[in-house]
Amino acid sequence: MKIVVIGGTGTIGRAIVEEMQPRHEIVVAGRSHGDRQVDITDPASVQALFDHIGRFDALIAATGNLHFGPVTETTAEQFNLGLRDKLLGQIRVALVGQHHLNNGGSITLTSGIVADEPIRQGSNATTVNAAVEGFVRAASIELPRGLRINAVSPTIVTESASVYGPFFPGFESVPAAKVALAYRRSVEGPQTGRVYRVW
Repeated sequence: MKIVVIGGTGTIGRAIVEEMQPRHEIVVAGRSHGDRQVDITDPASVQALFDHIGRFDALIAATGNLHFGPVTETTAEQFNLGLRDKLLGQIRVALVGQHHLNNGGSITLTSGIVADEPIRQGSNATTVNAAVEGFVRAASIELPRGLRINAVSPTIVTESASVYGPFFPGFESVPAAKVALAYRRSVEGPQTGRVYRVW
């Protein structure tokens, strides 16, 4: 299969590429690194990416920025960061990318554990991740041509625990390689409308 991995140079993205590369042709896209560059907040950039790549079999989005901060101090502009980037960015990738997928192809988006387990200073992350999962469930009943869509919801990954650990007191981390298996399950398996929780 030809698989496009947006965010393929990040911590989880690199693990996805390592897991999938032995069996598939991988195109890595990132904001500033990778085979192709893309800004998921820019419709023209997303369209240009898919126009350049042409037809493919699977699309993975493992990217998106969020705002972390006390809800009592968060402004609407700050909250909009996650809405514009991780939520609408991933939805934009799915909406445009579906038209470039071969029949029976798949889309895999990324949410996160805080959709179900809120943390302090994470109101933006909880809102965005829950909305990503809602989009996946709804889109799965409408996609034509045998197209599938799922989401992966990871907990904090071990490789990032030194940076994000303080936000997740008492949460057990998982290695990025384990998270990558859920993306493989989404791409190579038969299911749609699922949220694969890696906790």
